Amino acid sequence: MRSTPSKGVSDSGIKRQKKKSVACRRCHTHKIKCSGGQPCVKCRQLGCPTECTYVNRDRQVKVHESYLEQLAAENERLREQLSQSPALSTPGSQKNQETTTSDSDRHVQNPMLGEKAWFQPYDPSAPPIYIGEAACTAFATRLRQVLSRDKKTSHMTRTQYTDDTTLMKLRSQIPQWPSLAQARLLIQVVFNQVSRVYHLVLRKSTMEELEDTYRRGNFEDPILTCKFFALFALGEVYSARTNTEMECGVPGAAFYVHAMMLIPILPERPSLAHIESLLLLSLYSYFLNRRHSAFFLVGSAMRVALTLGLHHDIPECQCNDPVDRQHRIRLWWAIYVYDRMYGSKAGWPIQLSDDDIHVEMPSTVPGPIHDEEFSDTDFLVASIDLARITGQAIEKLYSRKRHPDSFLQREQKLLIALKQWSQSLPHHIRLNQDGSLPKNVISLHLQFNQCIMLATRPILLYRLMQSREPSNEDDKDTTDASSQALKTLSDACIHAARHTHSLIVDEWINGTLPIFGYFYAHYLFSSALIMVISSQLHSENYNDFTLFETAFEILRAMSNHGNLAASEFYDNLECVQKCLNQKHGSSNRHSLSNHVDYRQSDPHLTEYARSVPVPGLVARGASVEGASGHHPPLPEPTAPGNLTDEMDFLGASMEEFLAQPDVDFGPLDPSGEPINVADAMYSWPNFSLWTA
Repeated sequence: MRSTPSKGVSDSGIKRQKKKSVACRRCHTHKIKCSGGQPCVKCRQLGCPTECTYVNRDRQVKVHESYLEQLAAENERLREQLSQSPALSTPGSQKNQETTTSDSDRHVQNPMLGEKAWFQPYDPSAPPIYIGEAACTAFATRLRQVLSRDKKTSHMTRTQYTDDTTLMKLRSQIPQWPSLAQARLLIQVVFNQVSRVYHLVLRKSTMEELEDTYRRGNFEDPILTCKFFALFALGEVYSARTNTEMECGVPGAAFYVHAMMLIPILPERPSLAHIESLLLLSLYSYFLNRRHSAFFLVGSAMRVALTLGLHHDIPECQCNDPVDRQHRIRLWWAIYVYDRMYGSKAGWPIQLSDDDIHVEMPSTVPGPIHDEEFSDTDFLVASIDLARITGQAIEKLYSRKRHPDSFLQREQKLLIALKQWSQSLPHHIRLNQDGSLPKNVISLHLQFNQCIMLATRPILLYRLMQSREPSNEDDKDTTDASSQALKTLSDACIHAARHTHSLIVDEWINGTLPIFGYFYAHYLFSSALIMVISSQLHSENYNDFTLFETAFEILRAMSNHGNLAASEFYDNLECVQKCLNQKHGSSNRHSLSNHVDYRQSDPHLTEYARSVPVPGLVARGASVEGASGHHPPLPEPTAPGNLTDEMDFLGASMEEFLAQPDVDFGPLDPSGEPINVADAMYSWPNFSLWTA
């Protein structure tokens, strides 16, 4: 039984542990009892509530010494990480730390994406221009940064386009309507070159409108004039073989400028003819290499189409003419294809989600009227499906959205969709058919190859960066699955580029390649960049550099004839060529003018690879005079009739990758550590390439 004294001691201890109140400064100075509060009772009674302040107490707290040692060690580790990270050791490190992607998110993001969007150098007199990562010119800059090991390598400013001043000079030169015979020829050229690929106008109705306009002499109608002048512009540029003597240098520019002047800026009650003109002018803008203008025009066409409800099915009772209904449907899908296609070329996001589209797919109108007014329905449906996959590639691989699945999982889904698309093609729009191929079929498969390259070339460039680092044998067992997946995707990219190169070279040899065409030049440029990486990545692919040289020569020829887009792409390839020369330490190696065999000095190639002759190249130190010609000979193109489905080339490797239920190998760098190229400047995806 406890005694009373012990209980008293316990109560005394409790009273001593009770927290004492703190007096305000004034009460403490006068040594009077303070009631607490703000202000206290005394200060309030004396009329000086503002003087009622309290002393900040800094109490001493007893902690274990081991806890203090743990805090000190953690602080030291944080300091070491800050000193080793270039992104966090610079001014504004707190902001960089917040935007840096965590290790757990590395496998989710496209390795090409930097922290911020890419802009050209800022000029106070003009706003900066956005550079999309999906653009081939942006990829060329990425490649130059890797080859030169210089993160300060900036994006090339685009100057090879028809500027506003040149077009304004054409405003005073109002073109005359051509003769009826010439007008018929120009429009037939458009039907043959464009209408097979995109539905922009009704063919029979357009020709009837043309005949009626000339018969009545109705040349003052601004709507008809705008539409026909846009058609004349496209007809001239597609049928021209050399550049004109006009100041602009691009055939059809005078028609284009006058048609642009006739378009109402903000039509309150638009018509389908207005949309037709916008789409025609948007397409022609690419021949002037004015892709921003093309983007503006197709954006206007989409908004006009939204006001007319083209993205919805119109009730049959309100539009019972099957031709008019089908024309509305196909015009909408032409806008859709333009939007996705333009985004894939320049890296812009899609303007309208698939979830907001509620219109049926194109169909065939019963009777002979269909062939008179419309192009092949199966081809158009295949083109729309491919455009949808292309838009998904932009959204899933080149946007900074948060995705629940990994980057490789999204790659797998896209390639599965592309394979299903390829296997579902009707026979008449496949490549493995006898006889010559229509141009629209070739164009469709070029876009298919471009979609494969768009999806897989970040992996290819990533592997090129990996190859420049010493391998770690300790991680070999843990990275086999990841390495095989990356190799499979890289091989897919290389195969698509070779296939594109073969198709375009075949068109060039046959004389059917449009001299002023933008898209053929773009596809050739895109494949040439892949050929450079392939020749640097694999010693057995040394012949791919010859394909690069061939593409270089074709683009130079197109540029000399006045193709502005080809001039831009040629200049980009020339800069890539200079980086290769610098890499091998001599201006003679990898030279397009001398064709010196750089393989003799490349330490990454085997003796066998160095000894195999390459057409058009001579050994370093040998006489160039003995080489066959000034330019490399064109390689034998693969006949399009012998080509098989594009996704069958990898066989078991691709099938195994596409069949895996969970393609999640963690970060693209399996070790989880940055790839330390040139003092960790290439630590993807966290380093920024946006400082031009």
